[in-house]
Amino acid sequence: MLSREDNDLLTLTGPGTPMGALLRRYWMPVLLSCELPEPDGPQKKLKVLGEDLLAFRDTTGKVGLVDPVCPHRGANLYYARNEDCGLRCVFHGWKFDTSGQCVDIPTAPAHSPYKERIRIKSYPTREWGGYIWAYMGEGEPPSLPQMAFALVPESHRYVSKKWQDCNWFQCVEGAVDTAHFSFLHMILGTESMDEKTAVERLKHAALGTQAVRNDRFRWVRDDPMPQFSVQEIDSGLVLGAARHADDEDLYWRITHFLAPNHGLAPSAFPGENYHGQTFVPVSDTSCWIYTYTWNPDRPLTEQEIAMAKSGHTVHAAVDAHYVPLRNIRNDYLLDRHDQKHNSFTGIRGVSEQDAAIQDSQGPIVDRTREHLGSTDIGVVRTRRLMLQQVRDSMAGIAPRALNHPEAYAVHSGGWVAHRDKPLPQVMVERFGDTEGRGTRPAEAG
Repeated sequence: MLSREDNDLLTLTGPGTPMGALLRRYWMPVLLSCELPEPDGPQKKLKVLGEDLLAFRDTTGKVGLVDPVCPHRGANLYYARNEDCGLRCVFHGWKFDTSGQCVDIPTAPAHSPYKERIRIKSYPTREWGGYIWAYMGEGEPPSLPQMAFALVPESHRYVSKKWQDCNWFQCVEGAVDTAHFSFLHMILGTESMDEKTAVERLKHAALGTQAVRNDRFRWVRDDPMPQFSVQEIDSGLVLGAARHADDEDLYWRITHFLAPNHGLAPSAFPGENYHGQTFVPVSDTSCWIYTYTWNPDRPLTEQEIAMAKSGHTVHAAVDAHYVPLRNIRNDYLLDRHDQKHNSFTGIRGVSEQDAAIQDSQGPIVDRTREHLGSTDIGVVRTRRLMLQQVRDSMAGIAPRALNHPEAYAVHSGGWVAHRDKPLPQVMVERFGDTEGRGTRPAEAG
């Protein structure tokens, strides 16, 4: 369990909070690029880390992220005209560019220098991997994290986002807690099915495309108490969960927590699609989850993209506002008959199953009441890392990840290895590297 003070340190992210200050030292996605599809198009309201902001794409295609309040008389610039490289307030015509600089005051004398003294708050933005990223901290921004999904060609990835009705760190903990797959995402009755039927039932499960043939599902089902190994890397943590496989082998599901808010899924074997998520606080009781699927070896197929759009693996089926169709307001369309006979939860979709449990913990879970066990080591180590980063940041010590953007170019995934092999050796076998910088076994180059 945590103390009340530590729980607040982990979860509260608004202006003036220690965790809010830490998160502002990192780049984070704030919109899909497609949400601002054209120059001089409609601006977009958004809220990040408790701040109300406004995003717009100017005439040149550059994205601005600014305070929405006009400093003249307080009108909201959501109603402004997006024209000729700036937002022009419709109240008295004051105009601001993507840097927040006032570039025109029609109500002032033509040669007045007054406009040069007027600015609105703005944050630097970059477009990277299908997202618009923002840096909301002070000083010169660090380099963008070289996330693996953003390094592949556009045709090799699919990105989306979804709303969630709980504190961001509950979602982070769900990502690093890979032990829950033995229950939360379990499909019932597959042990008595023929392989063809079982493959059809499991084809959307988050275990990879060959779940039954490689016996991954059976290993997860039959061993609900994986043994965890954790190693620290420049960008965060590698978390390996080893379950009993056949003979003297272990089935490893390896994930990454990349500071401060990225989680990579542990399912992929070589050649399969990789998945990940980034958890961005909106307020202390809601967040956006930016989700991505990519394949370093080939373009994604139309079928794979269609499956992601309809809500499979880390992606959810969402409405026009990116709110999941199955959500807390309709009890995730829980089907009790399905729960009794087909799935452990009666809720469709891996993403929705995660959301149901994370939301059910409350807007901000009270960690002073919990009782942790041996399979919670990944959660414990992630908390410890982020609490240390918060305390270091309060003492003026920068997170080391900020100086190692290349350390984010890693892959998580699955592997089968002899039980005597430790996690670093398994990492080399699976990825050709102890941190996961490769995608294939060492012998494959």
